[in-house]
Amino acid sequence: MRILIVDDEQLVRWFLERALRKWGYEVVAAPNIQEAIRLIDNNKFDILFTDLRMPEGNGTRIIKRVSELPENIKIVVCSAFITPDMAEEFKARGIVTLKKPFKLSELENALSLCVD
Repeated sequence: MRILIVDDEQLVRWFLERALRKWGYEVVAAPNIQEAIRLIDNNKFDILFTDLRMPEGNGTRIIKRVSELPENIKIVVCSAFITPDMAEEFKARGIVTLKKPFKLSELENALSLCVD
């Protein structure tokens, strides 16, 4: 299973990459929206982990792009700025949320919602 991580915070990318690789996933990481869209357009991914707020734009742009693809890519939004209303809206769209800062067990739970 291939996972794309999109987050401008290097520490978050490192943490996610390390945990997901340890669990046996193939992981690619992008530090910004432009790189993520390039990767999405040229590769196949099963799961997308994306931040919402990044310096060069909003993560909803990536979510929209992934939603337009014919493949069923599961999406996990990782952000410190997820409100209860946003979480409900994302859930209704089949998008998993993971509020920063998160624990390893919370990451594992979010991932299990994508692979079951």
